[in-house]
Amino acid sequence: MSESIRDQLLKAGLGKKPKDEAKASVPRPQPARPHHGKPAHPPKPAKSAQEVDLARAYAQRAQVERSEREQAHREAERVARERKERKQKLAALLAGKALNSNDADLPRHFPHGNKIRRIYCTKEQLEKLNRGDLAVVQLAGRYLLVEREIALQAQTIQPEAMVLLCDPNAPAEDDVPADLMW
Repeated sequence: MSESIRDQLLKAGLGKKPKDEAKASVPRPQPARPHHGKPAHPPKPAKSAQEVDLARAYAQRAQVERSEREQAHREAERVARERKERKQKLAALLAGKALNSNDADLPRHFPHGNKIRRIYCTKEQLEKLNRGDLAVVQLAGRYLLVEREIALQAQTIQPEAMVLLCDPNAPAEDDVPADLMW
């Protein structure tokens, strides 16, 4: 009449069965345990030879592109370093040698960079500039009036620094005299 609490729990499905009965029951699948704390991954399907070759080709292409980018970067750094060194040499050469005068009031026009530029000179400087004894060089966006020899040295350091050096023996290109005021 009276069932034990154990029997009542077993009927309700909450208790444990005796060891003999547990062996007879169907074994439950155990959940997969991670190996050494790493999650278990399903096995990867084997790759075909074509997929391996394609992956290798992509890896080689990426490596070539990376090396080309690095080479271009090194070349750009080298060019920038050389440009900076030339600017420093040019600045050192022209330091204190500019003949620009605060009293200059005569403009001398010249073409530079697809535009007509001008530099102000005194009357004597203008005559020397048109004879080729003086020249105009550019440094840091400014036009400097310097001696011919200094301008030629500046041209060897940085060719684009030379802006104007008149050759008095050269024929006029357009029959307009160099000393014409405009």
